[in-house]
Amino acid sequence: MAGDSRAGLKRVIIIVLDSVGIGALPDAAKYGDQASNTLVNTARAVGGLRLPNLARLGLGRLAAIPGVPAFDGDGGGDGGAEVEGAYGIMASRTAGKDTIAGHWELAGLVLDRPIPTFPEGFPPDMVAAFEEAIGRPTIGNEVASGTEIIARLGERHLDTGYPIIYTSADSVFQVASHEDVVPVETLYEWCRAARRLFGLGEKHVVGRVIARPFAGPPGAFHRTERRHDFSLAPFGPTLLDKVQEAGLPVLAVGKIIDIFAGRGITEHFRTAGNMEGVDRTLETLHGSADQTGAGGGLIFTNLVDFDMLYGHRNDPAGYARALEEFDTRVPELMEALRPGDYLVITADHGCDPTTKSTDHSREYVPLLVTGGGVRGAVPLGRRATFADVGATAAEILGVEGTGTGVSFLPLLRRAGGDS
Repeated sequence: MAGDSRAGLKRVIIIVLDSVGIGALPDAAKYGDQASNTLVNTARAVGGLRLPNLARLGLGRLAAIPGVPAFDGDGGGDGGAEVEGAYGIMASRTAGKDTIAGHWELAGLVLDRPIPTFPEGFPPDMVAAFEEAIGRPTIGNEVASGTEIIARLGERHLDTGYPIIYTSADSVFQVASHEDVVPVETLYEWCRAARRLFGLGEKHVVGRVIARPFAGPPGAFHRTERRHDFSLAPFGPTLLDKVQEAGLPVLAVGKIIDIFAGRGITEHFRTAGNMEGVDRTLETLHGSADQTGAGGGLIFTNLVDFDMLYGHRNDPAGYARALEEFDTRVPELMEALRPGDYLVITADHGCDPTTKSTDHSREYVPLLVTGGGVRGAVPLGRRATFADVGATAAEILGVEGTGTGVSFLPLLRRAGGDS
């Protein structure tokens, strides 16, 4: 497959709707997530979702989502509208419910144990190692909201110059400092030191080290846009590596560059929100042959607002608005596809904004596929692992896969998709 001349004619576009889960996994009770269903519960909370374009790709056939039609039967009683896409749901084989783990699994790399979290704060020896590395004490060491802990400890930081460290329900080591007290480049160096200390193979491991610069006077502290994530590097090859090794470009939009620690990526485009993420994705789709590798390659996009702005803040109304806003952009994405392109819309975990928890939730994720000449409604079933996406993308592009996951390309081909 690696030498398939057709690879240069095809593109796979994977768009991850960060945290848009669709129902609790069988082991969700182990995580306290048995009542979670991000899509369905959000729809119920707002009296129904208006997602006509995602519905026509099959979203309404995956669960009873208030406001989202299934289009069962002839036209579905909605002016003759029918499903014109491939649809299914996927379970996670990875232990845990972390952003990094979810994306790695989509790319064919499955973790056999969760990345550690720190619900009681960081252990003393972990803090001591970091303080020794940066040459000064720290303050904080709590599980906390970033805005809240900066408001509470910001003045002490101004007086001492000691950075604020804190974590969350995710596997993160966050370091906050005021831009007028600690130069941002110094903060980044401290975070690089933490990344070296808390990587795979070390005594303590964290998924992401996050620089959290802030500014403003006491009483009006605010986090700036100069945040930077320093993520674990994948412990094995991913789809991104395989595509790049085959000589095809890998274009990363949003925080994909951070999630994969820059590995396997040809070019990246940082974004400030969902709509800019869609804009950058469209720009890559309309890009020159030089940019997109003679028409082939992988475009991998993360749209983070669902998770960051609404899921973690238990804001179902905001979550619903973000879903509906993305839905309006789906026709643009579909119109930008060329023959041979496949568009995959999925998620990496859940983050139900209607539950008491502000953490990610252990959920199935939706799988919607269009392009490639797919005709009619194509059930993809309940997939055993997110890695089926990576296996399918590898087969479409004619590159070696990671050996994890089962390609659903044969189902798409039987439905009239390009071979």
